[in-house]
Amino acid sequence: MDRELESAGRQASLAAVLIALFKGVLYDDQSPEQWHALQQLQPRVRDQVSLFGLELVVDEAEGYAYLRQRPAAEGEQELPRLVQRRQLGFGVSLLLALLRKKLAEHDAGGGDPRLILSRDEIVDLMQLFLPDSTNEAKLVDRIDAHINRVIELGFLRRLRGQDDRFEVRRILKAFVDAQWLSQLEQKLAEYRAHIEGTGSTDA
Repeated sequence: MDRELESAGRQASLAAVLIALFKGVLYDDQSPEQWHALQQLQPRVRDQVSLFGLELVVDEAEGYAYLRQRPAAEGEQELPRLVQRRQLGFGVSLLLALLRKKLAEHDAGGGDPRLILSRDEIVDLMQLFLPDSTNEAKLVDRIDAHINRVIELGFLRRLRGQDDRFEVRRILKAFVDAQWLSQLEQKLAEYRAHIEGTGSTDA
């Protein structure tokens, strides 16, 4: 009976971990119980998600885990995608690039591993790469929309009780890698030239 209860408990833990991963990123600081269960059940989780053509990515140091599409091996039948690719607009791509650069600078300085930015700081970051506008309120509204989109993507998190302060989630490092970051200055220069060439924030 005890073994049956233990087995049922492990099945329930496995199901909870799988559901959390299928819904998005699993963070150790947000879901400590499920994170602990993942550590215990990691081989089984990998086996289960592989049935759907997915692989488990775990970063113990940064404290997050997520699923990504596994490339089909040679001769293997391609499965329909469960993890959809997202097409990002210019403004969101620019904001992600700037946040990744800011995170790298923050890490190089040591100290608190969490990078906290205010809304005004994020607006200032983006305004450096956007043309001057006679309608500043409209420009800021557009930047707010980009911020909200990045929150939806899981790369920013509003601090509880502080709607104008955000934590940059460290999983951003997994999606904007070091090689891409090394080319960031060139990319930002291209963004700037593109915007100046259009003369509009609607690019």
